Amino acid sequence: MTTKNITTVAMIAAIYVLLTYLFAPLSFNYIQFRISEVLTVLPFFTRLAIPGLFIGTIISNLLSPAGIYDVVFGSLATLLAAYLTSLTKNRFLAPLPPVIVNAVIIGVLLGFIGGLQVGIPWLMLYVGFGELGVCYLLGLPFIFLLERYQHVLPWEKK
Repeated sequence: MTTKNITTVAMIAAIYVLLTYLFAPLSFNYIQFRISEVLTVLPFFTRLAIPGLFIGTIISNLLSPAGIYDVVFGSLATLLAAYLTSLTKNRFLAPLPPVIVNAVIIGVLLGFIGGLQVGIPWLMLYVGFGELGVCYLLGLPFIFLLERYQHVLPWEKK
């Protein structure tokens, strides 16, 4: 890995953490609207985003009310979603893996550790709804913006 690639990974991780903590009240609820999840479309453009998002999620989840469970399972969910996004060829489907993966994994996680009266399917819908909002309402315009300026972005194309 080159210095440029390491810097790109670190920048993606840092921006993810910054956005998560900046909007912390929205980042750690049952209906999550984690603004930093807009970055989950980056693997559509570069595989360097996969470790960047994974590291950013690990650091962000250190302050999660779900504790170590969110650090482990939330970060692994992001890693899986980022990998699946990197395999996506269609820009309109690129935001979908984070929506599905997080809805399932985080919904189940909240169901097991939350002790809520709401069932796991409802929690999956709550998490999925928030992810859908961020990944499509913010993520899709972000994809169009990145496509427009792709020629000046610091990463190698995938």
